[in-house]
Amino acid sequence: MPVVVNSNATATASSFNLSRANDALRKSLERLSTGKRINSAADDAGGLSVAYKLNSKMNRTSAIIQNSQNALSYLQVQDSSLSAAGKIVDRMAELRTMAQDITKNTGDIENYSKEFIELQSQLNQISKEKFNGISLFGTSSATAVSGGVLNTGTASFGSVQYNTLSRTLTTHDSGSTESGSVSINVINFQFMLSIHSTASGGTGVDLGNIDESNTGSGVTGGYVNGIKEVSVSQFMDIISRIADMRAENGAEQNRVMQRIDLLQSNLTNIEAAHGRIMDADIALESTRFARHNILVQASASMTAQANQLSSVALSLIG
Repeated sequence: MPVVVNSNATATASSFNLSRANDALRKSLERLSTGKRINSAADDAGGLSVAYKLNSKMNRTSAIIQNSQNALSYLQVQDSSLSAAGKIVDRMAELRTMAQDITKNTGDIENYSKEFIELQSQLNQISKEKFNGISLFGTSSATAVSGGVLNTGTASFGSVQYNTLSRTLTTHDSGSTESGSVSINVINFQFMLSIHSTASGGTGVDLGNIDESNTGSGVTGGYVNGIKEVSVSQFMDIISRIADMRAENGAEQNRVMQRIDLLQSNLTNIEAAHGRIMDADIALESTRFARHNILVQASASMTAQANQLSSVALSLIG
């Protein structure tokens, strides 16, 4: 190969090798500093596309878990209110039984009626309980329910048909109710505490006096006119309805908890899949970094040596 001054192909090739080694070193530094294998679309366009979709699915799943936990809290507060209502009705039944004592005079029964009326007022207050502004209970006409979109339907309890109220909890990241949803019952308090035979639509007078405009037979100002207006058998029927509503509430709580468990498991697996695409293998990348670092130093040294090759021609001239 001739000795020349104007061109130095060896130095040019060495500089290109140095540039490539330096680019690889910078990429290793970027991956080690960010912890990500893919830092730009150029690193892995297809992988980045899949990771984007997985990340979006993770975010939606996390939001659904939060929604489900809020729904579970709603049901738990609703159950505690039903528990309080059950204790009140149980006490009212006890008062009604004590009022049947043949040794009690009219004044004694009137004293029982005072507590009886106060307990009705407390039931009326429970019927208006809310969770974050969302009604826990409703009436057959659903006029006393606030917050959210209600679904209405009908159901039967024994031979009595009544209106049902519910809200739909979406539990699938697609947002489709068909792919996964839970019906959260908004307890029909009016039907649950009804003391008269309730026809379709739940028009009977209830023990908690939800409909205070109802002043039908045996009712004054919306309240049952005295303790003797309600029989012990009617109390037994009401207690049975409360138990049924609490059982439905408990079933919904268990289903929501099972759904949360599934969503948490899915979220863990999706996060692992996302990590396999996006995350850098630190052990592998640190090894590459050491190799690229040595190559950069070696390439820089050899480029300097290659730049000195033309100086041989000067020694010949001198």
